[in-house]
Amino acid sequence: MKINSGFIAIAALTTLLAGCTGNDKKQTTVIADTGISADIKQHIAVLANDSLLGRKPFTKGEDKTIAYIAAEFKKLGLAPGNNGSYFQEVPLVEITSASQDMNISGAATVALKPGVDFVAATRREVDTLSLKNSPLVFAGYGVVAPEYNWNDYKDIDVKGKTVIVLVNDPGFKAGQKLFKGDTMSYYGRWTYKYEEAARQGAAGVIIIHQSEPASYGWQVIQNSFTGAKLYLQQADKHMNRCMVEGWMSEEAATKLLSSAHITGDIRAYARKKDFKAVALNSTVSLSLKNTLKYSKSHNVIATLKGTTRPDETILYTAHWDHFGIGKPDAKGDSIYNGAVDNASGVAAVLAVAKKFTQQKNKPKRSIVFLAVTAEEQGLLGSEYYATHPIYPLNKTVANLNIDALSDFGETSNFSITGKGQNDLDDYVIQLTKVKGWDVVGDETPGSGSYYRSDHFNFAKVGVPALDLHNGSKSIQRGEEYGKEKAKEYNEQRYHQPSDEYNEAMDTKGMAQTANLMYQLGVKLSNETTFPGWKKGSEFKAIRDKAMAK
Repeated sequence: MKINSGFIAIAALTTLLAGCTGNDKKQTTVIADTGISADIKQHIAVLANDSLLGRKPFTKGEDKTIAYIAAEFKKLGLAPGNNGSYFQEVPLVEITSASQDMNISGAATVALKPGVDFVAATRREVDTLSLKNSPLVFAGYGVVAPEYNWNDYKDIDVKGKTVIVLVNDPGFKAGQKLFKGDTMSYYGRWTYKYEEAARQGAAGVIIIHQSEPASYGWQVIQNSFTGAKLYLQQADKHMNRCMVEGWMSEEAATKLLSSAHITGDIRAYARKKDFKAVALNSTVSLSLKNTLKYSKSHNVIATLKGTTRPDETILYTAHWDHFGIGKPDAKGDSIYNGAVDNASGVAAVLAVAKKFTQQKNKPKRSIVFLAVTAEEQGLLGSEYYATHPIYPLNKTVANLNIDALSDFGETSNFSITGKGQNDLDDYVIQLTKVKGWDVVGDETPGSGSYYRSDHFNFAKVGVPALDLHNGSKSIQRGEEYGKEKAKEYNEQRYHQPSDEYNEAMDTKGMAQTANLMYQLGVKLSNETTFPGWKKGSEFKAIRDKAMAK
């Protein structure tokens, strides 16, 4: 792709290279003090530049990216956050699975093409594996949820079989009160589908893609779920997982299910109260040949020590990674630069860090800045930190996460992903009220955003976590414009090479979010109390237990 170098300060690119060679003198010239919006824009220009090769872990792009972030932390005067180091090693295994056709025989006989009709991979750390004539079962949504009196696996044994399941959960567009309605529960996430199928003993699990309940098109699956995949290293080499995990296009699934006389609205069919898993009277055969690579990626971490309660921390996070070099688009561009997702978040965290270091009165609690790896591979860097914390979790006051900020300017409202979960919502409402801004919940609740970014891993271990974004009410051009821009990004740039830096990006809205997150951090850092989870949150009991220690 072509990057207009006119905007990118020569000093910024010089610093990027200096970050890889340890040249500290040149690092001081990256950002002119021209305001937080300009700071964010220049950071994005560097982080989304072609020279970083799409910021994929295990590549030279990672080396340059983490060197740049660490150099910026050092330049700001922040201390290394991990016992004298700016880095936390994250042990990963990279698995590249190559598959032939997926052959289905029986009531349905068809050869599905990899990358066209389906994508498939494995977490098992083996050279080769094969599904051979594995019986196919349609298991509805693939959900076991006792609290909702729901079990798609009741009365069927799927051991050794391959389950076909729907994306999202039964509540989405149900027209009746099921689960959380149009707000996706964790039962709707593809990660849960894979986990539950493994618990049931299935040999394979294939998710049916549908754009509306998935909240993204089939091209996102083709781009994001193919090629090399990263996983945290596990002692059992992931042998507790299904042999095959994958996706199937809606068109292919429709043909397959019709052979078992399942036609029409398959979501409505699967949400019936008397639904039972259906044997499809067909089998699937699929072989995978794997290339394994063991290595370590890195979280980047820095800290500003608190003056009176340094053992208590406020943790800012953003993921630095994206997809690297992959499938070319129609223009021949194969670099997935990830300017919005998530160079914007890292840039905002660096801007917040700068504001903290410029404070006259230093915070009483410590402020920790964490740029995590492998979010795009399944929130792996944040999962590793949450399970291997450098700072005690029961002394971590809050996690403030920034991911994929809108690039269409200032808004008069803000969106809290998963609004209603914890007390941090109330802090945000208080801070925005004085500005006359509104605070809304997730504007696309069916997409399951609360389970799709790094804050979720901190919520899972009980730390109150906030994921905040600009809303859609553009101050300059109105709400419809904001909604259209959000739609355009989701359909035309999300997880595609077209998510790239350009001078026309309006980063003033990003600056709004960064400033708000900074103000929230200041408030939290000077309090003595700890925010908690609201009654009814699934994370409350975890936090209560941790705080009782």
